[in-house]
Amino acid sequence: SMGNMEKTVLINKLRLESDRPLRELTDSLRISKSSYEYCRAKLRAKDKYAQLRIDIRRIFDGAGGTRGYRYVHNELREGGVVVSEKVVRRLMAEEGCKVAYLKRKRRYNSYKGEISDAPPNLVRRNFHADAPNKLWLTDITEFKLPSEEKAYLSPVIDCYDGLVVAWRIGRRPNAALANGSLEDACGTLSPGQHPVCHSDRGCHYRWPGWIGICEGNGLTRSMSKKGCSPDNAAMEGFFGLLKKEFWHGRDWSDWTPARFIEELGGWIGRYNTERRSDALGGRTPAEFRSALGRAA
Repeated sequence: SMGNMEKTVLINKLRLESDRPLRELTDSLRISKSSYEYCRAKLRAKDKYAQLRIDIRRIFDGAGGTRGYRYVHNELREGGVVVSEKVVRRLMAEEGCKVAYLKRKRRYNSYKGEISDAPPNLVRRNFHADAPNKLWLTDITEFKLPSEEKAYLSPVIDCYDGLVVAWRIGRRPNAALANGSLEDACGTLSPGQHPVCHSDRGCHYRWPGWIGICEGNGLTRSMSKKGCSPDNAAMEGFFGLLKKEFWHGRDWSDWTPARFIEELGGWIGRYNTERRSDALGGRTPAEFRSALGRAA
C-alpha cells in the first residue's frame, strides 16, 4: 500500500542502517531501480512548494483543523497565491492536514406529539430562494459539555445566502428560546417582506406563542413530515457544519456554560462575516448580501 516515494524513503533508511544490497531492497519492496533513482533525485531536489506548505499549514491550523482543501485554496487565492486545488489537496495530505470527522452523539429531539394541527410542507426540500427573506429555516440543536451542563442553539437561516438572520442560545430548549430567535429575525424584515418559515414538527413551533409571532408578522408556516429530517436538510446541514468546525475535536473541559455560549455566538458572527462559501462565489454571506444591495 506504500507509494514509490515512501518506499524510497524506507530504502534510504535501510541502506544507512544495514549492508543489504540495493537490488535486494528494491525487489523486496517491489519498486524498480529506475523508479527508486527517480524518487531519490526528487527527494534531493529543493522543494518548490516549501513556502506554500508553510502557508497551507498556517491556514489549516488557523481554522482549527476543521476546514478542507477548498477553504484553504480560497484563502490562498485571496492572499494572491495562484495554485491549483489539486496541488493544495496533495500538499495537505503530505503535511497531514486532515479534517477529523467524529461520530455524532444522539441528537436532541423536541417532538412531543401532535399538540396542534401542522401546516403543510410548502418547501418540499427545495431550499433555494431568489431574494433575501423569502424562505427561512429554523430548528434547535443541543450541546452537552463535559461538566454535564447543556446549551441549546435556536437559529433562523435565510435560504437565499445561508445568512444566520438571528439566533438565541440558552440553557433550556423552551418556548422563550425559539420565540426569541424568531422575534429577532422578524425585527430585520423590511415592509412588505413576509417569509415562509419552515421547521420540523417540534413542540416549540406548535405552541400559541410561536403561531402568534408568525401571524403577527405575516409569516407563512411550513413543516416537515413527522420524523423526516431530509425535509429540513439544509438546516441539518448547517448544524453538521457547525458541529464539525466548532464543536467536535475541541477540549471543552473546564468551560462554563456562560463562556461556551459566548464562544458559540462568536463563531456564528464569524460565520456570517468571515466564512467564505464556494456556493456564494468565494464570498461570505455578509459580502454576498452587501453586493446585492450595491447592485440594486
